Amino acid sequence: MRLDKFLKVSRIIKRRTVANDACDADHVTVNGRPAKASYDVKVGDLLTITFGQRTLSVRVLSVKEFTSKADASELYEVVKSE
Repeated sequence: MRLDKFLKVSRIIKRRTVANDACDADHVTVNGRPAKASYDVKVGDLLTITFGQRTLSVRVLSVKEFTSKADASELYEVVKSE
């Protein structure tokens, strides 16, 4: 699954276009490297997203095309939130 779609499906970022813009602006890294929106997310990847002064690091636990709002947090685990 594409990185921008995963960020939207997991509800880390609200809209796919915003996720795409964040990737283009190098606010998203995968395993320590800046990633494009088209990056293919795999289970075990470490995503780091920068929101202004805040940084959120999550590990991908599952990749699903669709999920309910209640189950969205089961797709990842928060490793570090600053």
